[in-house]
Amino acid sequence: MTSTASAPHGPEARAPKPPSPMRRPAYRRLMVGWFATNLGDSALYLVLAIWVREITGSDAAGALVFLFIGLPALLAPWAGQLADRAHRRPLLIASNLGVAAVVLLLLLVRGPEQVWLIYAVTFGYGLSAYLTSAAQAGLLRDLLPDDEIGSANGIFTSIDNGMRIVSPPLGAGLYVVAGPWAVIAISVAGYLVMAAMLLTVQIEESAPEPRGAGETSWHEVSAGFRELLRDPLLRLLTIAAAVGFGLTGILNATIFPLIEHGLQAGPAALGPAQAIQGVAALAGGLLSALALRRLAERRFFAWGMTLVAVGSFAAYAVVQWPLPEEWMRWAGIALVQWPIGFGVPWVVVGLSTLRMRLVPRRLQGRTSAAMNVSINVPQMLMLALGTATMAIVDFRWLLLAAAVGIAAAAVAVWMGRAGDDAPASAPTHDGRPTSG
Repeated sequence: MTSTASAPHGPEARAPKPPSPMRRPAYRRLMVGWFATNLGDSALYLVLAIWVREITGSDAAGALVFLFIGLPALLAPWAGQLADRAHRRPLLIASNLGVAAVVLLLLLVRGPEQVWLIYAVTFGYGLSAYLTSAAQAGLLRDLLPDDEIGSANGIFTSIDNGMRIVSPPLGAGLYVVAGPWAVIAISVAGYLVMAAMLLTVQIEESAPEPRGAGETSWHEVSAGFRELLRDPLLRLLTIAAAVGFGLTGILNATIFPLIEHGLQAGPAALGPAQAIQGVAALAGGLLSALALRRLAERRFFAWGMTLVAVGSFAAYAVVQWPLPEEWMRWAGIALVQWPIGFGVPWVVVGLSTLRMRLVPRRLQGRTSAAMNVSINVPQMLMLALGTATMAIVDFRWLLLAAAVGIAAAAVAVWMGRAGDDAPASAPTHDGRPTSG
């Protein structure tokens, strides 16, 4: 009588759990702080524009708030340099406490003569966002091994997108009911929560590196851009993201004509339409870690950019061939907003994960800042160009041109070398965190 081997029982029979940063107490606390600051930030920026519009009676004055949020992108490389040359946890604590104090200056605003103070605070807290993003990228690189970076970026991106759905209407509602002071309080509380979370974690940081012999200040500041362009795959994805996100600036410029002709509705319909995109972005962020493990960064990024291109072509279609019924028009807008919302987090997470995996730890801050500049500055420029061009060119042609350009960026990534899909042969993370 022959014996048969029995199947393993107990722990040996269990499949290994996928890597997750959520098992690390330090990451969980950083996530709580990220949630708190995003809740306050997303509520505050819209309320500041509403507040300026109300106390001045000027639409242009209210719109200037968004300019002062965008202008700090020009200083992002210097913020990244500071993040790489300092101990990041103390820098983040000081930054969050400092921006909380800056936001409290809004309590001094009494009327239109203090509008300059609102603009100054807006610029300050916009700049702090680049500094904290750069420093946090380095801190996460010190904390996490390679196989947990994608999940960590996906979770943070999901929080970003979820807060963009919840916080603006929450902030606007609080402003109507209780005035700007309630929104200021929420924003300040968010920064204080993040500072408290950072005070309670212990992370073994990589040591700051001094400036190299003969290295000029400009050479040091621009190191992030050079590093993004050094590796062929990272260079391809960075350029594709700059082109793709730059062209989404045209989509932003044409959003009101899209609503008017595609939905045959007034500007108020923009809120529900953007909510569709927000929900899709939340879903894309939540699924990003699973998809990234299956696809690797290049194909994951390419799928995201392809979805953005699909939504862009759908935008052209719904205005070129208007639909007769209201429900059909809303379905058409959903075909625009859902792929774009779902795809954008995949592009961001794919590029961020590849960057964090390939770049040395003391270049994380500068490359994070360079990546943000590469995405945000072209988008702002194309938004301005698209707005100006609509005066002489039918917006439908702008939509079509943007869709073709985004599709070309996706095709370029799809045509990247097949070998680029292979994961790193060995982890590059050589330090182990002490978290608690």
